[in-house]
Amino acid sequence: MIISKKVIPRRTMLRGLGAALALPLLDSMVPALASASEMAIGRTRRLGIVYVPNGMRMDHWTPATTGSDFELPSILQPLQPFHSQLNILTGLRGVDGEGPHARASTRFLTGVASKRDDGSNLQASISMDQIAGRLLGRETQLATLELAIDGRDFAGSCDEGFSCAYTNTISWANETTPLPMENNPRAVFERLFGDSGSTDPQVRKARLAKDASLLDSVTERAHELSRQLGAGDQVKLNQYLDAVRDIERRIQLTEAQSDRELPVIEQPAGIPDTFSEHATLMFDLMALAFETDMTRVVTFMMGREITGRTYAEIGIADAHHPISHHQRDPVKLEKLLKINRYHMTFFAKFLERLRSTADGDGSLLDHSMIVYGAGMADSNSHWSSGLPVLLAGGTAIPGGRHTEYPENTPLSNLHLSLLDKMAVPIESLGDSTGRLPI
Repeated sequence: MIISKKVIPRRTMLRGLGAALALPLLDSMVPALASASEMAIGRTRRLGIVYVPNGMRMDHWTPATTGSDFELPSILQPLQPFHSQLNILTGLRGVDGEGPHARASTRFLTGVASKRDDGSNLQASISMDQIAGRLLGRETQLATLELAIDGRDFAGSCDEGFSCAYTNTISWANETTPLPMENNPRAVFERLFGDSGSTDPQVRKARLAKDASLLDSVTERAHELSRQLGAGDQVKLNQYLDAVRDIERRIQLTEAQSDRELPVIEQPAGIPDTFSEHATLMFDLMALAFETDMTRVVTFMMGREITGRTYAEIGIADAHHPISHHQRDPVKLEKLLKINRYHMTFFAKFLERLRSTADGDGSLLDHSMIVYGAGMADSNSHWSSGLPVLLAGGTAIPGGRHTEYPENTPLSNLHLSLLDKMAVPIESLGDSTGRLPI
């Protein structure tokens, strides 16, 4: 709120600035054009991160042989059609620390372990997806998109002595700011396309024209108000106008490709009743965000650490987390395997959608690098070494390989290499020690 000693009716202020509260809806109305440099090379780089919780049945994840002549184990079998575009990466580790589940999700993209905390003094580090988004987001409506299946209402179901913020996200804006992961498909749709309710071109054009007109009105009113404000309030108003100018830039981006053809999709009603419907819808939205070039960086948590989710659809009535502490019980081991493989079926469908969607001189899968993995290996022991990680897609990285790196190679080394491929080079990340040869 702008406060001035000059007399300005409160209702006038609300009319002038209230509209600005709705302006973030303009962040994601229609697709943005690729930059000139990307058009020159005929492709756009995209980064996707898919995280699964509570470890993995590693004996059914790790291929028996390295190199290109390897067979996909049980969990990875749904990915057989993509064998030539897969890189299975063995030997990577996450940084150690207290709080096995808190550190698992926190370190996955930051290379920094969680800190024992009651929620008042969070500490981690900026995650690699946000580093990529800061540069790539200059050309898109959204810098990054953070998705999830589970909500954030898990008080009391987190590592003891650690804030639930650590297990609720894998994305961090900076050392102290965890980013919320959105699990409501309706909210995700609105963030991507506004509240018009559809991706229909005529509906989007009408909404764009309406918001452009509103923005002109807000700008004009702000300039009128500036003549009535003191020096301190002028500074605040200038900051506001800077934000308006950024929105004007984004509207110009959207107008430049308002005729771009999109799949006609209606706004989801909300969170589906079943995991299958929910996961499918979230992956579809992730693919749509890439296809429309709304963003080039998306993270997706298929489950939060310590999740108590059950999977009645595949005959598992027990909660995931207790099952993951199997203590070598054959019955629990079989259930964990079933959950791990079930998750992979949705990922396979997502890859198929990317592969079947044309993009420049190839497909969306060709021009994307998708990481799938977990923040711990053997869930029974909370093991931090030998993490289950794979990389799919990306013609810039030769596929069809199982690579075994030296034991305890930092996972952050992979992130440095991926950022290099995205033309976002940085010197270090978390506990990194160098680049991976990928």
